[in-house]
Amino acid sequence: MNPVRPNRDHPRGDRPKAANDRTFGKRKPFGAPAHRSGGKPSFGGNKRSGGKFSGRTGGKGSRFRGANIDVSRFINKARQVEKPVVYIPKHEFTGFGFSADVEKNVVARGYVTPTPIQDQSIPHVLAGTDVIGIANTGTGKTAAFLLPLIEKIVKSRNEKVIIIVPTRELALQIDMELRLFVKGMGIPSISCIGGSNIREQMRGLRNRFNFVIGTPGRLKDLMERKCLHMEEFRTVVLDEADRMLDMGFIADIKFLLKGMPAERHSLFFSATFSSEIEKLVGGFLKNPVKIYTKVGDTAASVDQDVVRAGSKEKKIEMLHDMLSRKDFEKVLIFGQTKWGVEKLSKELEKRGFKSASIHGNKTQGQRKMALELFKANRVQILVATDVASRGLDIDDVSHVINYDLPATYEDYTHRVGRTGRAGKTGKAITFVE
Repeated sequence: MNPVRPNRDHPRGDRPKAANDRTFGKRKPFGAPAHRSGGKPSFGGNKRSGGKFSGRTGGKGSRFRGANIDVSRFINKARQVEKPVVYIPKHEFTGFGFSADVEKNVVARGYVTPTPIQDQSIPHVLAGTDVIGIANTGTGKTAAFLLPLIEKIVKSRNEKVIIIVPTRELALQIDMELRLFVKGMGIPSISCIGGSNIREQMRGLRNRFNFVIGTPGRLKDLMERKCLHMEEFRTVVLDEADRMLDMGFIADIKFLLKGMPAERHSLFFSATFSSEIEKLVGGFLKNPVKIYTKVGDTAASVDQDVVRAGSKEKKIEMLHDMLSRKDFEKVLIFGQTKWGVEKLSKELEKRGFKSASIHGNKTQGQRKMALELFKANRVQILVATDVASRGLDIDDVSHVINYDLPATYEDYTHRVGRTGRAGKTGKAITFVE
């Protein structure tokens, strides 16, 4: 069975296409045990009728196909007793040489000491050098490229920057952070994402702007409608490009970059850097500076454990018991499919829990509302597909629960990265049948 083609207002670049966000067809889920008698889970996919592999949509030769992961990798005690390595930055935020207006907004937001990725990246971006920045989630990659690019626009008001990201939520989050940094400075931005009115975006692109932040499919759509002119942009940022590779957006990204001037400023920021990503960025970066500040695969501040559930009935009851405990204050639950996530969220609501859901079948307004409710602690639980596993800054998530197994260990890493942030200890629990 082939997936339904999206219409022009909902291009494929605006939602994940990974197998764990599909709703069509009944098949054995990714990561399900190979045998009931204690077999290890098989990550990376399975075969559908007809013999074609239906794993991740990372293209032919995806490194995730056939990969196996031992669930013992999901067990790890938070290393609270270890003394963390203290990074000593070379700069303060007031020492980068930002203009008065930029520095004023940075200080107003409480930024004093930069994180390693900020400390090492900002000077190179200010100098106009191409940068590859690799850092753990939650370490401030967004500010690492936004602040020096705002400074570039302050010095040249006709400059235009395009930021390409994998998901709508990340685009909106970056746009919101940008607006705080440029408050009162007259630097306009436009979000170009699916699920929002494309005609409003078309009108916005006819007006003056300095930043465009969007997802590959919607940007390509606008370019094909001759509303977005890539030759106008001399600076491009690919944020979470590894995720875009996994979601099958390479062709769209290449299409967009092909329309840009050969002489441009190109930045790449991500949490991982595989050989596939290296090939992708190698084609559009010129003599880049590579900055690697990543520490470990998963946060040392996250307690990780597995729970074995013998049946679906026992699984939901075990989850109910967990969520009833006082320490499960703010819980992010990951499911495999859009249908399964919605069903689980409604079941939890029936059981008296305050729950919201986020997945690809939700409208952009619904997804935004669910995130806002969760961030504001108006709901205790957010049930989500992997659309929420990357790039989103959600404060004080006490627990991440993998109700369904992730497709790959890399997906697991990004899910778990939603907790144990900003020096706090988090907990991650993975259900294994």
